[in-house]
Amino acid sequence: MNQTSVPASAARPSVVQLAIKEKAALYAAYIPLFKEGGVFIPTTREYQLGADVYVLLTLPEDTQRYPVAGKVAWVTPAKAAGHRTQGVGVRFPDDEKSRLLKLRIEEILGAHLASDRSTQTI
Repeated sequence: MNQTSVPASAARPSVVQLAIKEKAALYAAYIPLFKEGGVFIPTTREYQLGADVYVLLTLPEDTQRYPVAGKVAWVTPAKAAGHRTQGVGVRFPDDEKSRLLKLRIEEILGAHLASDRSTQTI
């Protein structure tokens, strides 16, 4: 998983590029608990719940970049219990583009969604 932050002014949401190269990494980052879907972004940057984040998401086996104007709905702080990776969970907005993205992610993951392997989010 590669992640790059692009500086943005305080008035605009931060922009994060997240390229997920493997299904296992997508499984670990995907947040199906959010009705709209979401993704965990490993970062040391401080975010507040509800903050706007613009994510440019690339999925495994897919050359398209998916723009997502999401909101921080989960924060894993530094030194979290269970050696969890520091970062934020970004909830997808409740719109048609996000619904299609959620379906695409679940199509890529297929049977992995029913797995009981640990993830970065639960």
